[in-house]
Amino acid sequence: MSHDHDHHHPDPADPAIRTEAIEQLLVEKGLVTAERIEALIHQYEEEIGPLNGAQVVAKAWLDPEYRRRLLADGTAGIAELGFGGAQGERIVVVENTDTVHNLVVCTLCSCYPWPVLGLPPSWYKSPEYRARAVREPRAVLAEFGTTLADEVEIKVWDSSAEVRYFVLPQRPETVVGDTVDELAPFVSRDSMIGVRLVGAPQ
Repeated sequence: MSHDHDHHHPDPADPAIRTEAIEQLLVEKGLVTAERIEALIHQYEEEIGPLNGAQVVAKAWLDPEYRRRLLADGTAGIAELGFGGAQGERIVVVENTDTVHNLVVCTLCSCYPWPVLGLPPSWYKSPEYRARAVREPRAVLAEFGTTLADEVEIKVWDSSAEVRYFVLPQRPETVVGDTVDELAPFVSRDSMIGVRLVGAPQ
């Protein structure tokens, strides 16, 4: 799968590079502390951003017609709930089933669907995860505490600048609720990347 990034000559327009430059400037000027920035990043990685994705998943669990639209055109389905924009211009939704488990990686950098998952976690950007998720996905999943039956096929999806992938996890029978607000709290960021199952401890 192709990536259109230039990894030898960083683009100053790259949001990550610009963000890092602004962060350094703010800290140097004494306007904000590095600790405060880290706290905000943590919030967007694990709380605010993934709440959007959790609403998408919960609605797909409750509404079969929406689920069909979401799987047919992830970007449009996600936009129905008001989520979209930078880093989410084309999102493909892949569904976990009894026989297939999906895992998302970006092997060349850290392409990630920001509108539904917020900022990528540090482990997602690590060279180790990016290499091993493709080479030995079952071992990587086991390290996250996710053990799948041998007969379950693991599909690894390589996100790129052109397309980002988002996992629609299965809803366990133990997850009870009749509304999006009741179900969304069960859906973790890691389940929408595919490294954990819904309801698994973090």
